[in-house]
Amino acid sequence: MNTMTGFTISKDEVTTIRPELVEGSASTGSARTDFGSALKFITCGSVDDGKSTLIGRLLIDSRSVLQDQLANVSRSGEADLAQFTDGLSAEREQGITIDVAYRYFNTANRKFIIGDAPGHEQYTRNMVTAASSADAAVVLVDATKLQWQDPNLKLLPQTRRHALLCHLLRVPGIVFAVNKLDALGDNATPAFANIRGALAGFAQDADLEVSAIVPISALKGHNVVESVDGWCDYTGPSLLDILEELPVTPADTALPLAFPVQWVEKFSASADITQGRRVFWGRVAAGIAQVGQRIQVLPSGQTATVAQVLGHTRKPLSVAAGHSAGIVLDREVDVSRGDWLLALDSPAPCRELKVTVAWMDGEPLVAGRTYWALHGHRWVKARVKRVVHRLDINTLAEEDADALPANSIGHVELQLQEGIAARPYQESRVLGALVLVDTASHRTAGAVLLN
Repeated sequence: MNTMTGFTISKDEVTTIRPELVEGSASTGSARTDFGSALKFITCGSVDDGKSTLIGRLLIDSRSVLQDQLANVSRSGEADLAQFTDGLSAEREQGITIDVAYRYFNTANRKFIIGDAPGHEQYTRNMVTAASSADAAVVLVDATKLQWQDPNLKLLPQTRRHALLCHLLRVPGIVFAVNKLDALGDNATPAFANIRGALAGFAQDADLEVSAIVPISALKGHNVVESVDGWCDYTGPSLLDILEELPVTPADTALPLAFPVQWVEKFSASADITQGRRVFWGRVAAGIAQVGQRIQVLPSGQTATVAQVLGHTRKPLSVAAGHSAGIVLDREVDVSRGDWLLALDSPAPCRELKVTVAWMDGEPLVAGRTYWALHGHRWVKARVKRVVHRLDINTLAEEDADALPANSIGHVELQLQEGIAARPYQESRVLGALVLVDTASHRTAGAVLLN
């Protein structure tokens, strides 16, 4: 199993393992993260745990909903909170989440992007897609579905599955939110204590780094935006306070420059700066783009020097990973959309890949099949050499397999027609990720993480 470094959680210290989030501790300015960066987080967990309702509560209590929006989701004078994210007609009819819905809101301290991930096992692929780019995950646990009277209670399979998938996908912050405790009345306190213990034990066994465990009521708003001091014997921060403190995924600025070309501007609007040369626009995937760097073009292998780096305002500056830039070279070389501009000390392009695949297509993944692989904006043919293992998504244990059916995850060996500028996913979430597309139907078939 992949492991993440950091604190381990003990069964005696089950509420939080991040020092700045310990119950009763004061929040200090030095502990806060860069609020200039929006936190992208997802809500996940089992079916009907209250994920959509929680997002609706966050939007309403943070005053991010207009009156006409609130009126559109109100029934009998009360807001149906789940309707803020369940936008598909099938979701509204069935009362479930199918696709990932994104909503945006901000507080005085931070901006947020929320992804509401589906809880059904058959839509695991949608949850994986959302988690692959998330900075944090709020895993909801429905207290009313568990044998909360039992100190050794078992968690629901989907709770375990989603937490382990977030762990596999390198989601930096994982928060367990124990929901619907208000429905248990006076039993809320012992129920939270037992569920908290089960979550802590699971996290310890799975080597999960957990940011916090918090009791909430998404329906009534307890501990979502405002803390209810002492409820369930919990005196820590609210869920929103915790989210305001979580760090975003750090940009890969320490790696050599890797820049996927998305668009070639032939006739620059900044001709006085670029001296009439073409501008190559895209988002810096790794490193820092700055003047004077020697680069090579993938796949042609041509070399040049960076003459200008333009920001989104078309002003010259250095641009770090995660931000968009326009690069002007000191001479005209053949560069097209899909090419990569790489630092000369970058690792050699690779064609043989050992990867983890989250399979999304209805047709199983089998050896011998050929797909289009998208890396950055570059398309290359990829042939499946071998299916090595299939992962039990409840435990991440490896099982022998020769195929991956829909919604499964496994280890696979791929052979590419041409080399790509890849790095292990553990080193770079951008360079280490690909998408497989069916060559005939053009359906997105699988999400790929390089091992």
